[in-house]
Amino acid sequence: CWSDYQPIAEREASSLPVSNGMKKRASVDKPLALLILILLVGGCLIFASAAFGLLARGATNMSSVVFSHLVLGVGLGVVALLIGATVDYHRWRRYAPYIYALAILATLAVFLPYIGFTHGGARRWLVVSGVSFQPSELLKIASILFAASYFAAIKTKVTSFTYGFGGFAALLALPALALVLQPDIGTLGIICISVLAIFFAAGASWKQLGAVICVGLVALALVAYNKPYVRERLVTFVYPSQGQHDQSYQIKQSLIAVGSGGVFGRGFGQGIQKFTYLPEPMGDSIFAVAAEELGFVGSVFIVALFLAFALRGFSIAARAPDLFGSLLAVGLSTYLGIEAFINIASMLGVAPVTGIPLTFISQGGSAMLASLGSAGLLLNISRRRS
Repeated sequence: CWSDYQPIAEREASSLPVSNGMKKRASVDKPLALLILILLVGGCLIFASAAFGLLARGATNMSSVVFSHLVLGVGLGVVALLIGATVDYHRWRRYAPYIYALAILATLAVFLPYIGFTHGGARRWLVVSGVSFQPSELLKIASILFAASYFAAIKTKVTSFTYGFGGFAALLALPALALVLQPDIGTLGIICISVLAIFFAAGASWKQLGAVICVGLVALALVAYNKPYVRERLVTFVYPSQGQHDQSYQIKQSLIAVGSGGVFGRGFGQGIQKFTYLPEPMGDSIFAVAAEELGFVGSVFIVALFLAFALRGFSIAARAPDLFGSLLAVGLSTYLGIEAFINIASMLGVAPVTGIPLTFISQGGSAMLASLGSAGLLLNISRRRS
């Protein structure tokens, strides 16, 4: 199947310059670029405010944390964004299976001695020459790229059970195995939702989507049964009054921070919870820091920015010049948007705590690098919009 559609991809790429609707291919989508800039700059300011809170607690590794986020994350991320926005996205289609295989191998490499690193009961990081990174972030992009390539290749065959549902299940089999073993259920959820969005946009039937949902619920039940920490988070979400000093402690402190912000907030840098009891103020809980300092108005503005970003990405997908570009834009927009909304929802108590970072804002060099690289691909697709 892969060898059959390879010439098609080359013909599509070579035919782009002669299309009458491609006159704007030299410029990126300005509204999307502006949204990325606002989220990135605003995210750096929020991160700086949260970092002062952790510094006041007496943290001794602040220099390495700031270096990892600003230099390895934002700095290299901007480079990845520029590369993604410059290199024709059709070229990535040819290497999609190899990138996917490399991402799988890198994710499984965390189980190797000496280079695999365990933190918080999960083995998710690789340490090379003193620098740690999370290979599952690359797996997000690789899975989306490979899924877009596959469903663009089979085209109308997506409605058949073998090529449609079977291909969808095969795409997720290896990522699911690698991430459940770590465990990293949050990242697995992001990948599944993103690939499902591509499957839906490619033309999956409602029966296939129903089968996917049923299989997903059964799989979640099995994971919760075999992974106690997943079961505890689900129970805490349903019964938040239980375990006030354990599983639900983070959400309780987050809600205190969000509620104390009021309508207009305490003022930038004036938050209190980040200095005292709020866990992971630069990571999972950074939205609570922003909500306390910026208030309800600022929180709504942040949500509106992510909503506008996702909708703009879907608009670019609708105007992409080919099926592969459309599906790739759908997957990337879903990944970046749903990651932000799940983080915000968990901090507001309307979704279980998953450990998923807030896109473009939370601490994490690997996550920032992957997010900005994905945003660059979206900008590249927008350059060739019809």
